[in-house]
Amino acid sequence: MEISQKEYEKLTQKNSPDSKLFRNCLWAFFVGGLICAVGQAITELYMKLGAAEQNARTWTSITLVLVGVILTALNIYGKIAKHAGAGTLVPITGFANSVAAPAIEFKSEGYILGLGAKMFTIAGPVIVYGTLAGVIYGLFLAIFG
Repeated sequence: MEISQKEYEKLTQKNSPDSKLFRNCLWAFFVGGLICAVGQAITELYMKLGAAEQNARTWTSITLVLVGVILTALNIYGKIAKHAGAGTLVPITGFANSVAAPAIEFKSEGYILGLGAKMFTIAGPVIVYGTLAGVIYGLFLAIFG
């Protein structure tokens, strides 16, 4: 049985759930903001404990990455992300999740061909393009700045 492209599109639209874009955006904003607020609270805690502001920020980043990896390992981060969407993607915890999740998933294939090779499948392009953008921006500032 063959159907035309037009018939396929109609069938797809009929059977696809309606998008709740506005609600999803609000929820992502709320969860992302909550993660950032927790990060700010952690920074304030480190400064109250006597850390200089720059050191407190560094320790906050380390703490959030560690929490992101632990929640990923316990399969909690994925459940949060399922409901929060992009709200869990943007903060640094999302980056930790994007590195830890493939590493955990492919660990059974060995440390080199599994964990080592697959760990950066999601985060790798972000690192490459982020580094490249930084180099281009730096060259632009060096030439025109």
